[in-house]
Amino acid sequence: MGHKRPRPERLGDKLREIRLAFELSQDLIRTRLGFGHIHPGRISEYETGKRVPPPMLLLAYADLAGVHVEDLLNDNLDLPKKLPGKVRHGVIPPTP
Repeated sequence: MGHKRPRPERLGDKLREIRLAFELSQDLIRTRLGFGHIHPGRISEYETGKRVPPPMLLLAYADLAGVHVEDLLNDNLDLPKKLPGKVRHGVIPPTP
């Protein structure tokens, strides 16, 4: 019927890199990001590329990592070697 939306190929790897840089389990990162209400299996789906996180969750990842959301979504950009980076978004409250 329709076309599939293009997905960033490296997004899952970058999300996993962020989680591991902060030495968090998949379960703990949900709480650290302020999204404890999402199903624990979702983090795995995001990291393996089966699903793309919603925009507010991507913003929370970017805030935690100190990077721009563009750094997560653009496959041509790498995350900084040392996380967190220098970008500060401020506190973004998650949606219920």
